[in-house]
Amino acid sequence: MGAFEIREDFYLNDQPFKILSGAIHYFRIDREDWYHSLYNLKALGFNTVETYVPWNAHEPQRGHFHFEGNLDLEHFIQVAQELDLYVILRPSPFICSEWEFGGLPAWLIEKDLRIRSSDPAFLEEVARYYDELLPRVAKYQLDRGGNILMMQVENEYGSYGEDKAYLRAIRDLMIERDITCPLFTSDGPWRATLRAGTLIEDGLFVTGNFGSRANYNFSQMKEFFAEHDRKWPLMCMEFWDGWFNRWKEPIIKRDPEELAEAVHEVLQEGSINLYMFHGGTNFGFMNGCSARGTVDLPQVTSYDYDALLDEQGNPTPKYDAVKKMMKTYYPEYPQSEPLVKSSLSERTLELTQKTSLFGNLNEIAQVTESLYPQTMEEIDHPLGYLLYETEVEMDAEEERLRIIDARDRVQVYANDQLIATQYQEEIGQDLFLNGEKKTITNLKFLIENMGRVNYGHKLLADTQRKGIRTGVCIDLHFKLHWKQYALDFSQLDRLDFSKEWQEGQPAFYQFAFHLDQVEDTFLDMTGFGKGIVLVNGHHIGRFWEVGPTLSLYIPHGFLKDGENEILVFETEGTWKETLELVSQPTFKEVKGENL
Repeated sequence: MGAFEIREDFYLNDQPFKILSGAIHYFRIDREDWYHSLYNLKALGFNTVETYVPWNAHEPQRGHFHFEGNLDLEHFIQVAQELDLYVILRPSPFICSEWEFGGLPAWLIEKDLRIRSSDPAFLEEVARYYDELLPRVAKYQLDRGGNILMMQVENEYGSYGEDKAYLRAIRDLMIERDITCPLFTSDGPWRATLRAGTLIEDGLFVTGNFGSRANYNFSQMKEFFAEHDRKWPLMCMEFWDGWFNRWKEPIIKRDPEELAEAVHEVLQEGSINLYMFHGGTNFGFMNGCSARGTVDLPQVTSYDYDALLDEQGNPTPKYDAVKKMMKTYYPEYPQSEPLVKSSLSERTLELTQKTSLFGNLNEIAQVTESLYPQTMEEIDHPLGYLLYETEVEMDAEEERLRIIDARDRVQVYANDQLIATQYQEEIGQDLFLNGEKKTITNLKFLIENMGRVNYGHKLLADTQRKGIRTGVCIDLHFKLHWKQYALDFSQLDRLDFSKEWQEGQPAFYQFAFHLDQVEDTFLDMTGFGKGIVLVNGHHIGRFWEVGPTLSLYIPHGFLKDGENEILVFETEGTWKETLELVSQPTFKEVKGENL
């Protein structure tokens, strides 16, 4: 049993306590690697781990909850406690975190409610989720013999809204479900966000998020505290030691020595949570998206973040620099040697077999029919790919075709031949069908949800619907009678490789190979266009030849002794006969500036 209090300082069992925390998201790391990452955090001399809790991963369909495997939050907390690490838990409904829809379940989009607000309909859904989540973690609070120090009520809400009734409602939902540890909010450190996003007037602890200029940012927080007659310890809940990356933009890096000095500047005045300590991977379709004007910018699969541990979980030069700084200025925090994982020897995999998507639609897709095209949310298929099919009678030798409104990326096929690929800025532009008058043309539209925004003003249900959202016009009228094929990548054992492969069409490529030992590796996708990869049924994420990343990380836990299978789903018709397993990530130089 222990006691954690927030007074003029943090106190653990009545002794002043400096929080030295690092962010490790259990849901971005294979379960078999949790110990490795947590051990390396402890080896740095740190005493606490922080993690978000993603609602959409735990309740992907309404009422269907998952807390097993890589989502076994309780086990993650237990492993941390075995290593004498405390936990800061952030189970707020919204997490941002460069994660699909900021952690909100996409099924909320079809509900008549306003997210992140005091709308009773939204709060009812949060309450139902908390009924499942909070009893699982309440028993790990410090005052019950566990290791949870405190929990977050909302995340950077001052950068979104100022609905204090909503913040109080979330706080109350937590308290009503037996959460007794200290609660907090985290926001940007300037007055506007702190005033809008905190409950300082109710005595709820306030933390700030920033990545540099600690003295200045802490001074802003102190001014805000003084306005409300609060004498609280200072804590940076997210000290950004790196940054995330988007497609078509250069990789973002930060100098290790500069970072170590910036961390020292924080620790001279307060406590810290390094965001990220180990970034990990946006497995599956869970990468987020940045909102920029009319065009959204999806983020890459890797969440390496240029963190202290690389995507694989091994120490980087940043780790060494911070460790040296800690040993110099804070020798009272014991350190040890970190763990380092090895990688598979590099090897070439040969193509086993291939087959086109169109011939396998009935094997791997759930089919619905409707008068007008339905969105991904309407048919309860919110992630990945949706293929629409219809038939057009040609009234002229050239017909004008327009996709009125769709998200995010559309490939258009006439009689199974690609006629156009449109991304957000092109969707709605004229296309033309050519053929004989009074004949029938088959149309297919393969649409990819490339990730919902995770932050900012576009975080609203109406902006985040995916698929064909309004309709398709032929000549000047909306086309009726549609089939929707929801591609189900959990059903790929039903692929029929005897079906013909067609050049230029979306297709599946199988690579079967044998392993005598199992270690981490990276899959170099150079020579392939765009798509996703599954390794022994594990969806390891998206690839795209535009860069800046050209490889995908495969943790050893996704491989097995003996026979293994890699399935590549590629949409551009750009492929090759071999794949390379490599020991380090592969990159493409991208010119231009990060937005």
